[in-house]
Amino acid sequence: MGTRTRIVCGVVAIGLGLTACSAGAGGGAQQGGGGGAQGKDTATVALRTPNWILPISAPGFTQGENEIFSTALYRKLYSYQLDGTSTDNINPERSLAEPPVVSDEGRTLSITLKDNTWSDGKPITTKDVRFWWDLVTANKDKWASYRPGGFPDNISAFEVKDDKTFSLTTKKAYNTAWFTGNQLNRIVPLPQHAWDKGGDAEKTFDELTAASKDPKSYATNPLWKTTSGPWKLDSYVPSGEVVLAKQDAYSGPDKPKLNKIVLRPFTGDDAEFNVLRAGQIDYGYIPPANLSQKSYLESKDYRVSPWYGWSITYLQLNFNNPKSGVLFKQPYLRQALQMLIDQPTISKVIWSDMASPTCGPVPAKPGTPGGQGCAYPFDPEKARQLLESHGWKVTPDGQSTCADPALCGTGIAKDTPLSFTVTSQSGFAATTKMFAEIKSAMAKLGVQLTIKEVPDSVAVTPACKPQESKCDWDMSFFGSQGSWYYPAFASGERLFQTDAPVNLGSYSNPEADELIDKAQFSTDAGALQEYNDFLAKDLPVLWMPNPVYQISAYKSGLEGVEPQDPMNLMYFQDWSWKS
Repeated sequence: MGTRTRIVCGVVAIGLGLTACSAGAGGGAQQGGGGGAQGKDTATVALRTPNWILPISAPGFTQGENEIFSTALYRKLYSYQLDGTSTDNINPERSLAEPPVVSDEGRTLSITLKDNTWSDGKPITTKDVRFWWDLVTANKDKWASYRPGGFPDNISAFEVKDDKTFSLTTKKAYNTAWFTGNQLNRIVPLPQHAWDKGGDAEKTFDELTAASKDPKSYATNPLWKTTSGPWKLDSYVPSGEVVLAKQDAYSGPDKPKLNKIVLRPFTGDDAEFNVLRAGQIDYGYIPPANLSQKSYLESKDYRVSPWYGWSITYLQLNFNNPKSGVLFKQPYLRQALQMLIDQPTISKVIWSDMASPTCGPVPAKPGTPGGQGCAYPFDPEKARQLLESHGWKVTPDGQSTCADPALCGTGIAKDTPLSFTVTSQSGFAATTKMFAEIKSAMAKLGVQLTIKEVPDSVAVTPACKPQESKCDWDMSFFGSQGSWYYPAFASGERLFQTDAPVNLGSYSNPEADELIDKAQFSTDAGALQEYNDFLAKDLPVLWMPNPVYQISAYKSGLEGVEPQDPMNLMYFQDWSWKS
């Protein structure tokens, strides 16, 4: 879960900061319907070169383009959609199995596979699910999705009933929506008949991993010829162009409409944008710095479409900092700081309407406006009153200090200043402008911010104990492309629970822990909303404008691109050229 987060794996969103080499521009552009840069059967896509083909994620290889690539070749057990039309967000058409049937007071999930085949005609059966299960359980320490105590540690029994049906029994009862969205999302049936070399799961896994670490052989290695997805690999150039071809033997209902998809990497934003402007790519992106040229692209027959992610963005507070931690532990102070961040204006003006306010830990549903009814909207006057009523001498454009320690709060000495350093990501113009605006707004109440930009703000602001030297950071921002991308069920056990793996600021509240557990384990459909409402007000972090995943631009004749998947997959099989 959360594989696209900036925190865990430093993922670069596919549209920003591309690093691979360009494989040269395609043919001349064609306007309107009838085809793209390479004719009516092909679409060219700006995408960093994928470098991991095995559908079991590996540490250091969890970039978004790798999941797009492997999902095109190997179907997951379940596919998801967030439009509210299906139980537990399962996409019934694209999924390889029927929704799970729950029994045993919520502990056993029985799953029946639909009728599908591998590209060589062999049926996809429970042997292929068992093969995946054996590989990950025997090699979980090498699996990027593994967290101790999580899947598969939380399973007491995996049982194959017959060729089509298997069951999982969990050690305790979970909320089915959580388990389906955040645990079953990892299962990818693998071709046991083609890959299993004799039942030794560790040896087989090592061989598959070695093959996956040899990208130059991707297009020729027989291993990768047996697939279940709508596409097959036609050609692959390491750090260069990748061509996917329609899989004629694909057994799913969403058969590809085009014959080929060309994935083309670029050395950077400028290189990509120049080719886009020249009309030589069918689906690309506008770098935020070039958004002023949106109307030019539209005049050249491109559609410009923000790609909204199932994500939130926030400014992390270090509750364990020996100096500033005592300040952050005061709810009134967190509220005052939140009231000095003008999310709607920053989203509109600085992010050019390509961001929307974050109000709490659960994202707004895709397609609905974010920022509706934030608990602490921008209100400098209310912030001033809050500070003054809690013993602070507010000095506009100067340095506000604690005048009455009895009111300021436990551990806050007289004359303590409201002065903080924000460690932020470098390389993003909008982020730099955003913090200049926030710094200015806070200075008007004598709250002094120092902005320190670094290439990797996550690395230098770790979770820490107060006595550790690395615990001297105050606030940390790593959300220039979204701080956290969720799986289908947007729960908080990895972000905001006490000692959670991505709780960098060491936030801890027993009531929050209880509500996070309730969302994860109870059958109460309202538990997630309850958790959201509590944390929206308790402010484990400061909520910040959430930028879009990327600003996509595609030829107006290319149909089926939208809606773009909020969980950042790309379904090329839906694409076609207007005839």
